[in-house]
Amino acid sequence: MLEKAIVLGCSAVGAGLAMIAGIGPGIGEGYAVGKTIESIARQPEAKGDCTRTMFIGVAMAESTGIYAFVVALILMFANPFIGKLS
Repeated sequence: MLEKAIVLGCSAVGAGLAMIAGIGPGIGEGYAVGKTIESIARQPEAKGDCTRTMFIGVAMAESTGIYAFVVALILMFANPFIGKLS
């Protein structure tokens, strides 16, 4: 019984740490969008290239946050470590 409580507690801590990883993509996406707006303001004729590159970069950054969210959900609701207890 104690082992199960320890595994569940550590899983909750791990899920919380995984969600902290969501901060990075948010900061990175904001920085990328800001720099894109700045570059469009300096050179309006390059709007299409800047916007396209920004969307690719933002999608790549967002995937990191989604992976962290999925890991947190797995640890909280489909905990694979509970089955390893004897």
